[in-house]
Amino acid sequence: MTAARATLVDAAAVLDYPIARDQRLPSHYFTTFWHHRWLNSTLHLTADMAVQGAALNLFFIAQSQTPIGTLPDDDLILSRLLRIDITTWQDLRDRRIGPLHNWHPVNCDGEIRLGHPVVLEVVQDALHRREHNAVSKESKAVYARQQRLKDALSALGLGKDVLADQVLIERMEQWLTDNRPGRRTIQSYEAVVVHAQQQRWFGRS
Repeated sequence: MTAARATLVDAAAVLDYPIARDQRLPSHYFTTFWHHRWLNSTLHLTADMAVQGAALNLFFIAQSQTPIGTLPDDDLILSRLLRIDITTWQDLRDRRIGPLHNWHPVNCDGEIRLGHPVVLEVVQDALHRREHNAVSKESKAVYARQQRLKDALSALGLGKDVLADQVLIERMEQWLTDNRPGRRTIQSYEAVVVHAQQQRWFGRS
């Protein structure tokens, strides 16, 4: 099968695309571009400028497709995405090194689309960064809440040994999260102290 042409393909005969359709990158306005890999690639070194331009645009177009990082296996749609007529697209596609160099069929939940190993790397890197940033942001938020809890406990007269008990602080913070959502008042902190006493959390660790 020629990857550029819309062709009937058995979905079981190609590799499954590893990114689900419901994965989204709404703030993906910036795309990592490994220029050194591009400048040393077969496509850059052997294809003419028209092919290179179309190839680069396809790399970027794929960032906003579904699933992220894929292209439709359809000449007409690809030509429309590139804003060129179908005849021009077919001419570019049929060259020895064309804009779809290294794109290959992938199975996207039963739909055959086109995937590219480098584009996939870029998307997976963006997803990983998003997850890492989300974890980092949540970790900072938890730390800030624990610090406010310690300040409140100190104001209520609890000693340094209590404030230094990280297991206790984490238990109390979790109880507040589960039972006192929203803005925390002095009554919230008094309530968690009473609960900790009832559960005999003090001094356990």
